[in-house]
Amino acid sequence: MPGPAAPAYTALMFMKALLAFIPISLVLKYGVHAPPMWIFFTAVLAIVPLADWLRKATEHVAVHAGPTIGGLLNVTFGNMAELIIAIFILISGNTQVVKAQITGSIIGNALLGLGLAIVAAGFVKGGGRQKFNAANAGQLSAMLFLTVITLTLPAIFDYTEQLPAFAAEAGTRANLDERLSIGVAILLIVVYLLNLVYTLVTHKDVFAAPEGEAGHGHGPENPWSLPVALGVLLGGTALIALESEMLSGALEATASTLGLSEFFLGIIVLAIVGNFAEYLAAVYFARKGQMDLAVNIGLGATIQVALLTAPLLVIIGALLGHPMNLVFSSPLELIAIIAVALIVTSVTKDGETTWFEGVLLIAVYIALALAFYFVTPRGAEEAGLILRALGA
Repeated sequence: MPGPAAPAYTALMFMKALLAFIPISLVLKYGVHAPPMWIFFTAVLAIVPLADWLRKATEHVAVHAGPTIGGLLNVTFGNMAELIIAIFILISGNTQVVKAQITGSIIGNALLGLGLAIVAAGFVKGGGRQKFNAANAGQLSAMLFLTVITLTLPAIFDYTEQLPAFAAEAGTRANLDERLSIGVAILLIVVYLLNLVYTLVTHKDVFAAPEGEAGHGHGPENPWSLPVALGVLLGGTALIALESEMLSGALEATASTLGLSEFFLGIIVLAIVGNFAEYLAAVYFARKGQMDLAVNIGLGATIQVALLTAPLLVIIGALLGHPMNLVFSSPLELIAIIAVALIVTSVTKDGETTWFEGVLLIAVYIALALAFYFVTPRGAEEAGLILRALGA
């Protein structure tokens, strides 16, 4: 058996063991009415394997849909678990946590997920260089910079509206922020759809995986029947929705109990939970020497969050009466997003990496996580107040 088989088996057993937290979380919530912190963490652990099953079900449905539609399904539903979590937190009215989760997913996929994959590939290959499709990586890097521009623009606009020359009342400014965010959200979704046409239809030969990697994920060795795949997809979605509702209800009390900010739980804990299955997938394919797939998973998921998940949440929030804008009031979030674009482009621009470059990505993620950790329970709110005071 190849080297990666044992770690893959271990990961599979780990995911199966985590399924036990589904009934445990339900009993704690509805049976014994346990403290919110217990409910929060058991719901978090339950969502991890459910997200993995959702990813697998999407891949098996894609087998029956053909390569083009299959690729569309994979990239479109890859972040479904994360989107569901964010929707329930948005419904609870905690838009700052939703925006923190968006930032956490962007930096987590591009720095932690990709970094772990590069390190894993480097050690399997004895420390050699790993090559991947430079054209694909360049396309994804360019879209990362689009992400930087579009996610920093609303914050700059909000600050401009606070300057004496453009001063607007708080209510008027909030309305302008929301309208700008909806416009930007529509633009991002259009760009995302055009990118799918570009990569899956008009230029699919440029972005195709090498011969040895063509069988990845889009064609499982033993595909499920379509009814089974759809059943798992629907059942997994329903369970994630249930667990997400429990998680969102316990979020505030858990943050208070632990002495952490809800901001930290959103940007680190919830972001990792929503994307954990993708981290495992990226590492798995990297260990098999399929770096194109690992890069596609890490950066592709990042792009999906920025160009599809975040805009959808803005539009969904407006439709549900819980408006959310794209103004990231914390300077830490904006710096993190900019740092992702710069370091990922630097690491991937030549179409090859070494394990140490993976270490650099992980180190940047840890540094950012430490900064987010030391944000006190009032820190995120105070940061927004300081920015407004400077503009007053």
